[in-house]
Order: sequence, then C-alpha cells, then structure tokens
Amino acid sequence: MNDAIKLSLSADELELVCNKDWILTKKMVVDKVYLLLGGLSQQMQDYIESNQLLLPAVVTQSSPKISKGENYLGLPYVMLDYPRYFKSNDTLAIRTFFWWGNFFSISLHLSGAMKSTAIPFLKSNFEWMQQNNYYLCIHSDPWEHHYEADNFRLLKNYSAVEFEAMIQQKDFVKISISISLDQWNSVPAFLEQHFIELVELLKINFPSDGKDLSLDIPKVGSDL
Repeated sequence: MNDAIKLSLSADELELVCNKDWILTKKMVVDKVYLLLGGLSQQMQDYIESNQLLLPAVVTQSSPKISKGENYLGLPYVMLDYPRYFKSNDTLAIRTFFWWGNFFSISLHLSGAMKSTAIPFLKSNFEWMQQNNYYLCIHSDPWEHHYEADNFRLLKNYSAVEFEAMIQQKDFVKISISISLDQWNSVPAFLEQHFIELVELLKINFPSDGKDLSLDIPKVGSDL
C-alpha cells in the first residue's frame, strides 16, 4: 500500500506526464542555447586571433568545447569553455554557463601558475571589477556555479585588503558575472561584452612589452 502511494502522481505531475509539448519545447530551447554558444565561440576565436592577444600559446591552441548535462542541482545546463587550459594544478579558462530556470553566467577561472601570474592585475584592477559588478567565488569547489551566499560574493562587499588576502590564500580565483533568463534578448550582447572584458584582463597578464596594468575595454560591436 505504501509503495502504491509513493508511485502515485499529483495532479501537476499527471498533467506533465500526459503533455509531450513541454519536453519538446525544452529540447528546442536547449538547441537554441547550443546555437547561441556556438556562434559566440566562433566570435571568441575571431576576437583573439584578430587582436593578436598576448595569451600563452598553450592556452589558445585548444578549440572551444560545448557540453551539456541534465543535473546541475537537479536542472539542465549547457556550458562553453574557451579559452580552456586545465592541466594538473594550473587552470586558465573562461566558462560560459546556461542553467535552466536561472541564468547565463560567464566566469574567469585561474589556478596554479596562471593564478600567480594574474595576481598583480587582480590587485591593480580591484576597483574596476567592483564598479562593474563582478563576483568572487568564496566556495572551496571552483566548479560550483550557483550564486547563493556560500558560493559567490559581490566584490563590492570586500575591501582591497580583504580581497588581496582572499586571492593570496585560496588555491584558485574565480571571477564571475551573470544575467537572468528573463533578459534573454540581452544575453548575446552581455556575453560578448563580458568575454571581451575577461580576455582583456588575461591579455595584460602576459605582456611582452611591459604594458601598464590598466584596462582599456572595447565596447560590444567594435571588434567581436
């Protein structure tokens, strides 16, 4: 008897299981996310190549990778990694993440030698990141993507001293920003602009000409 009760469906569940349209709609949405990220990945490559950015060759030689799953905290997701360098304890990557029912996000991941190289820039551009509403990951796991209080904290909530201590102490640094899904029509421009910003942040970490650690971010539509 108890098993029968557990297997019974609520009215909402019964309505869903009898309705094939919603699952077909879900597939169409995910397909559109794939198309969006596919177009973005090509623009990413074109931007890096056309601007001859000073990123390590070992980072830029990897092609973009798009993957998907059905269960990040119970919900479907699609993600794009580019540039992407994951080796031992060294990471340099930008991850664009779609999470069903929540948001698109774009995040810069740094660890190991890549993080060490980036620290002077991060310190020098702390106020710029604050003013542009970036978040810092405070979780022990760099691959959590939700924006709950135990994972991300607005850089506006840190002092420069606190921020420096955090990035020195942690094994990784993850800087991120997101846009809600109800702003769908703004997503492409949002991702383009913040990709440019994050790559420009990386660019100045590998200078061959002693460039000053200050940002001059181009606007969306200029080169991407």
